[in-house]
Amino acid sequence: MSEGAGRILDATGNWVDSLAPGWARPYLRLARLDRPIGWWLLLLPCWWSAGLAAIAAGNFGPDPWHIALFLAGAIAMRGAGCTWNDLVDRDLDAGVERTRSRPIPSGQVSVAGAGAFLCLQGMVGLLVLLQFNRFTILVGVASLATIVIYPFMKRITYWPQIFLGLAFSWGALMGWAALFGRLDAPALLLYAGSIAWVIGYDTIYAHQDRDDDTLIGIKSTAILFGRATRPALGFFFLTAVALIALAGYAAGAGLVFAIGLAAFALHLAWQVRGIDIADAQKCLALFRANRDAGLILFAGIVGDAALRRLL
Repeated sequence: MSEGAGRILDATGNWVDSLAPGWARPYLRLARLDRPIGWWLLLLPCWWSAGLAAIAAGNFGPDPWHIALFLAGAIAMRGAGCTWNDLVDRDLDAGVERTRSRPIPSGQVSVAGAGAFLCLQGMVGLLVLLQFNRFTILVGVASLATIVIYPFMKRITYWPQIFLGLAFSWGALMGWAALFGRLDAPALLLYAGSIAWVIGYDTIYAHQDRDDDTLIGIKSTAILFGRATRPALGFFFLTAVALIALAGYAAGAGLVFAIGLAAFALHLAWQVRGIDIADAQKCLALFRANRDAGLILFAGIVGDAALRRLL
């Protein structure tokens, strides 16, 4: 079941297993706090957007308070999204060997307990959201629709990655809205580019479970593309780079942004070159590498904002 950033494997001795009290561990695993790649991938479009907004506004860099709020919000909402996904998928997870040990199908967390935990995480996310201006609050609330519908899409379409992209790229709108109190072309172009990026990296991830998904009737772009995955990835990653380039141009970004974007593009090209759909561990490693790709782009955006202000 391809959830990209929302997956969980069996306990592997991470901080949740070694440091958290026993009663909390199932809930922390339910929120995927032992798997930080998910909140990183949710967070990065927020930071990109905040950085592009800083360039457009002529600021030295993104607002540090906004950066911190987006971090807290990404962790909370990624956990809420994973909890919702596991509630919806609990019967499917129980029928797959790798996911039977998840907190809900294994009986470590009851449905009622998971529902209460979902509400708690949602309240934390709302508290973070309320720190922004009214327009950003409205934009953030609108994102709930994408979160709610995503788990159902893999049952009816081979393109659930599009819906994951709609949800995981929402931050590309938030950073701009937080600074300007509106949405303009750079934010919309960045959002579209981020969606293409998410489709690419989640297709890589989905290849880990391609055979199991086929057996239980779950659809994904990994199944749809099959042996044509490499050219498909090339198309979506190239589309992502082109749209993000247009976003930067529309925001007034310059040379440092272009260098960062080029490095981001090279990282994505390395992923396309290295993909082996028969090697689950390789797919997982390439998927996780997208955190580094996103941080490279963010560094270029922040560097461009700082240099333009200094000059």
